[in-house]
Amino acid sequence: MANIGEVDLPDGNELSGSVCAAAAVDGSGCVVLCAQLEAELASWSLEEAQAYRADLGLTAPGRDALIHAGYRLLNLITFFTATGTQEVHAWPLPAGTSAIEAAGRIHTDIQRGFIRAEVVSFADLDRLGSFAAIRETGLLRLEGRDYIVQDGDVIHFRFNV
Repeated sequence: MANIGEVDLPDGNELSGSVCAAAAVDGSGCVVLCAQLEAELASWSLEEAQAYRADLGLTAPGRDALIHAGYRLLNLITFFTATGTQEVHAWPLPAGTSAIEAAGRIHTDIQRGFIRAEVVSFADLDRLGSFAAIRETGLLRLEGRDYIVQDGDVIHFRFNV
């Protein structure tokens, strides 16, 4: 991470360029942000903060960029589970994890009694708005234990207790 002054946003300065170049050598990635500004914007309303960021040429909060960079560095993805209510849970796990291993992250009983995973991408769910619409369009996939969970999958695990 390269912490810069607000006047150097959005692209950084010579020193932050050096930090990012050094990070690129080992493939770490680099996030350039102004921590002081981010702390101040945290107390603003969402609309005001977004407008100010846009004026500075920033598209998202620095916190988001830092989280995404950390996930990339740690080779993590996120999948979601929904309980059929308004509750959704996000689960981080290493990229390349199978459905049965992901089920075990939630509870060992789910892993032990795994039958199948009903999977839809978050992008499709967001676009169509409901599981009913997903089913109507045929985008709900039934996957087995060897399915490799993808970043942004929304999964309902079927299992025996």
